[in-house]
Amino acid sequence: MTALDSPIDIENCALRLLAQRDHTQRELLRKLLQRGFIESAIDPVLNQLETQGFINEPQFAEHYIAERMKKGFGVLRIRGELREKGLSGTLIEQALEPVKNEWAECIAAAHQRRFGNTAPTDRADYGRRARFLEQRGFPTDLIVRILR
Repeated sequence: MTALDSPIDIENCALRLLAQRDHTQRELLRKLLQRGFIESAIDPVLNQLETQGFINEPQFAEHYIAERMKKGFGVLRIRGELREKGLSGTLIEQALEPVKNEWAECIAAAHQRRFGNTAPTDRADYGRRARFLEQRGFPTDLIVRILR
């Protein structure tokens, strides 16, 4: 173990990262590895920080979902992003459950911000709008419903 791999150095670096914004364990592990720390020294520190409440993945998921919904992203995209951040499928679904009835409002707001209150004028316009909403991560059934 080098001086760089001491638990105190790892903890200090992790806490600095957490002071900027919430992170998942996977995100912190990746960032600490990039800074030259060794994985076998990082894992116990991250577990300790989670036990102490500095890393709270359910809270992270809840805040992340709310933030992304405000920006007009859909459930499919948000679910994929949370998976990339290292959250389990079970945790993701638990975090998405409270907002399951808000997706219709979310897609309507995203559509209105981009296209206003007008309906699609022709097939090409319909396709353009559908692709936009699909790329934002909304499911097909909601896209079809909002474009009718």
